[in-house]
Amino acid sequence: MLLNSYVLLLLVAMIYAGNLLVGKAVTDTIPPITLAFLRLSIAFLAILPFGWKEWKENITLWKNEWKAIFSLAFTGIAAFNALVYYSLHFTSPVNAGIVESATPIFSVIIGFILLREKLAKLQLIGVLISTVGVLWVIAKGSILVLVTLSFNFGDILMLIAVICWVFYSFFVKKHSGKFPLYGGLLSILFTAIIVMIPFTALEWNKIIEINWNIGAVFALLYLGIFPSVLALMWWNKAVEDIGPSQASVFLNLVPVFAALGSYVFLQEVITWHQVVGGIIVLVGVILTTREKSSLPKQTTILTKEI
Repeated sequence: MLLNSYVLLLLVAMIYAGNLLVGKAVTDTIPPITLAFLRLSIAFLAILPFGWKEWKENITLWKNEWKAIFSLAFTGIAAFNALVYYSLHFTSPVNAGIVESATPIFSVIIGFILLREKLAKLQLIGVLISTVGVLWVIAKGSILVLVTLSFNFGDILMLIAVICWVFYSFFVKKHSGKFPLYGGLLSILFTAIIVMIPFTALEWNKIIEINWNIGAVFALLYLGIFPSVLALMWWNKAVEDIGPSQASVFLNLVPVFAALGSYVFLQEVITWHQVVGGIIVLVGVILTTREKSSLPKQTTILTKEI
């Protein structure tokens, strides 16, 4: 049983890395906001059979908790996905994966600033180490880039996406237990789609020029089904078996798989500063999360991506 869960978590990490790789592959074909909108629409249709009954049985709940639904939909679904795909237009999947792997660090930092959460000494050391690692990656190992603040625009967008995800995580923590899993996902996805309609309309001139070849169609199906549905189900199954603390460790493999995939499928060269920066970030994340107490086993709408 545990072995199966570990296999599932490996597959989840591969799928999330695949999200960055496929997103990068179609970034010049499908506009980023449109890509996020279509992916969420496919995910909505895929989850609809699982969540329709729960959604119908809880209509009053959705009305009463519309603020929570909107907060979750805007931060973790609409803004996060659009920013990730927009960032991939300017940066590599490897950089995006490394920055994304520092999510626990930003969670600790924002929790300290906004929620006055106390930092243990080891956590503080981990935060500092990972921050150095992230800066090293986005500065391409150059002190000159740091001094002149001439960062890659895509890396900055990815940082903003991670911050959006952290706020989403806080909202999940605040509203955890209120919503049934698939009915809640259905409501959040639908709200995110509505939110994204006017922003997608801004890309209309580019939308009509999209070349809908077989590659673009399969890319959309992958993004809408694998990261959004299959990975979600497998993630929750693994969390039920081994707990979220152990499961979250496997997410550190996302930049590793992203690097391997970039080299194999996109013929991108893995640079020394990405390797060094990735290792520094990983060390910082390990030090930071070691200080956190284990969370109770539970199925939650919180997953690495949707």
